[in-house]
Amino acid sequence: MALIVMKFGGSSVADSEKIKHVAGKIIARKKGGNKIVVVVSAPGDMTDDLITMSEKITAEPNPREMDMLLSTGEQVSISLLAMAIQSMGHSAVALTGPQAGILTDSEHLKARVEKIVPKKIFSFLEKNNIVIVAGFQGLNPNDDIATLGRGGSDLTAVALAAQMQANICEIYTDVEGVFTTDPRVVKDAKKIETISYEEMLEMAGSGAQVMQARSIEVAKKYGIEIHVRSTFSEKEGTFIVSEDKIGRKQMEALMVSAVTFDKNQVKFSLIDLPDIPGMAAKIFGSLAKLGINVDMIIQSAALDKKNDISFTVSKADLKKTQMKIDQLAKELKAHSVVCDEHVAKVSVVGIGMKSHAGVASKMFEILAKNGINIEMISTSEIKVSCVIDEVDLNKAVSELHKGFKLNKK
Repeated sequence: MALIVMKFGGSSVADSEKIKHVAGKIIARKKGGNKIVVVVSAPGDMTDDLITMSEKITAEPNPREMDMLLSTGEQVSISLLAMAIQSMGHSAVALTGPQAGILTDSEHLKARVEKIVPKKIFSFLEKNNIVIVAGFQGLNPNDDIATLGRGGSDLTAVALAAQMQANICEIYTDVEGVFTTDPRVVKDAKKIETISYEEMLEMAGSGAQVMQARSIEVAKKYGIEIHVRSTFSEKEGTFIVSEDKIGRKQMEALMVSAVTFDKNQVKFSLIDLPDIPGMAAKIFGSLAKLGINVDMIIQSAALDKKNDISFTVSKADLKKTQMKIDQLAKELKAHSVVCDEHVAKVSVVGIGMKSHAGVASKMFEILAKNGINIEMISTSEIKVSCVIDEVDLNKAVSELHKGFKLNKK
């Protein structure tokens, strides 16, 4: 008897008809002789709606109270889904994250899972229940509810699969799998049948919305096979597996597996900083203390004992970053601070880069040929990213997708 973790995103449980449809899919898997644990997100856009409600009350809500508010969305989903399954003649029980034994650190709004004690889940499974767990939430050391950040339900599902030694973790969404790029931007984007943890991690970190990056890290660490598939189709989706499970032929044939992009970027530049040791440490150390994740960094060559430092952060951290950087600019005697909210990041990702030279140069050539200026560059073993003007983003994605022949995959 296999243990399967099934996770359904907000679009899959957006209304009563979709909830009933999901209930039917779950029951079908149960009838196949499997033990089923289900993880569910908040319905539709409920999380965004709750954030909007809080903004009408205060511009700076208390993080603890925000977690209390945001956690309610998933509780709506689990209770309604349990009712739907029960109405179809099957046993189901809904559990919040804390009830399911998900324990986090003390950080609010982006807590990390420290451990899972799934005793209650196993107890209900032994009684032949389908167990439905609220994603995105857990219990912190202060006995307060804590949320896991955007996409946190993915992390809940993968972490449960790892702790409970599930046979597979199935991620159900409104698309049929992972694509070579966003089909809404490039119509001839192709579904990827199998992709490595490394590639998926780079894709998630560079803007792909399919899965949360932290969930992929956990899957890689514990060797959890993930199947990303559509809630509304029976077709196989995309399998996310270890690199050694992907055929060598595929690995060597493809330089690039996907083109990803991120519109959620802001670029800051500190102009004419004194060129002395310790400047970068002070700047990025101060941002780290505020919990601000810096993505790309570039420092110019020194001229007249001055240089510039530019970096990107998420738009969600814009206000916090602006306040801290304005303060640091005065302390460090920089000439000025420039903030550019009209940038975007485009990336090419693929494990084939390990054995193919010239991927970066080809990317730069494609962008140059289309009159697209590169403002910043970042590379890893299997990814090249460029920051460009946001007005050029769709063109860049389309031309890179075509230039690396992903439309013919």
